[in-house]
Amino acid sequence: MIELLKEIGQTAKRNKLRTALTGFAVAWGIFMLIVLLGAGNGLINANLQQSERFLSNSMLVFGGRTSMAYQGMKEGRSINLQTRDITATNTEFKHIVDEVGAVYTTSQTITNGNEYISTSIEGVYPNHTKIDKIEILHGRFINEIDQREKRKVVVLSNKQAKELERKDYKTLIGKYVKVGSFAFKVVGIYKDEESRSSQAFSAYSTIKGIFGANTDNAGDIEFTFHGLTTEAANEDFEGDYRRRLNANHQAHPEDESSIWLWNRYTQNMQMEQGIGIIRTALWIVGLFTLLSGIVGVSNIMLITVKERTHEFGIRKAIGAKPWSILRLIIVESVIITTFFGYIGMVLGVLANEYMDATLGHDTIDTGLFQATMFVNPTVGLDVCFEATMVMVIAGTIAGLIPAFKASRIRPIEALRAD
Repeated sequence: MIELLKEIGQTAKRNKLRTALTGFAVAWGIFMLIVLLGAGNGLINANLQQSERFLSNSMLVFGGRTSMAYQGMKEGRSINLQTRDITATNTEFKHIVDEVGAVYTTSQTITNGNEYISTSIEGVYPNHTKIDKIEILHGRFINEIDQREKRKVVVLSNKQAKELERKDYKTLIGKYVKVGSFAFKVVGIYKDEESRSSQAFSAYSTIKGIFGANTDNAGDIEFTFHGLTTEAANEDFEGDYRRRLNANHQAHPEDESSIWLWNRYTQNMQMEQGIGIIRTALWIVGLFTLLSGIVGVSNIMLITVKERTHEFGIRKAIGAKPWSILRLIIVESVIITTFFGYIGMVLGVLANEYMDATLGHDTIDTGLFQATMFVNPTVGLDVCFEATMVMVIAGTIAGLIPAFKASRIRPIEALRAD
């Protein structure tokens, strides 16, 4: 075996260009597959991270603007959701809707001594922390008692808390700050995330009662639901629900612009379909890249056999068995594809790590929040090894065909070959 390896090494040294081209074809195919899959995974993970910010079986309802004339009224009327819309959601759709909440938003200045911030404060129901998946770091979120008794309590983000109390923001828990001209007790601090805008939270009944008492605008509606497992079922529910709320505002039953629905469940379904298409496309491109490497290896192995036809003829003339020639070519093919395949795999992993260290930390500032474009753009080691093994096996098969032909050639034919 050692003699065989020495012979293969000497052959590679005599044919440096051929060996380099073969190795490049193998390494490039594996490198491109790993990089493509890594980049695709980075984009997919970033999208999944964004979608995981919200509870999938939840829906947010906004007032819109009518696009159809109805009952003597022109199109273009602004629709504000009202308390009766919340009531209708809670009572008439119990077979699907689980928990109903609402969000009333106002912009206020929050002051603590000499420190202050200008921010939006959202009046919400206790279920908001489950729907928006808010992580509480210290204290608690809004609860049912706050909502029922219209307590003046506030939950801040850790970034807001640090601006209001620069020494130790955790000491704000239990203290009073001014929201506008009213004293609110800080009961919680939540984790601020770059992927969402930073705002303060209070009880819906409190914020609506103080800052929205003289308006019919009830803000936005949010609720969780169950039983809508298909896209068709979601579309049917959305149509029924929109028609019911349109009736409250004398809007055309089929007007889809008067009431806007953000259905996180169908959004996730569409995202999963898109991710499946992206993954399939990446694998197709990657496999074709591998295929190009396999074709390159096959062509070079065919040329190798043709160039060494005289050599094989002499070997057979002096008594070499067909198996020895077959083994020589196969082992050479396996060694070259394994060695250069490993190099391609290592370079691909390093390229992915570089993407993770650079693009993986880049964010886009939308003005309201920051979004990460790449999240963990890497590929599992199992995929790397599998890709390398595919190339090794393919390279072996590619070398097997010309090797089989070379082992069966007659010495006299080999010596006569050009």
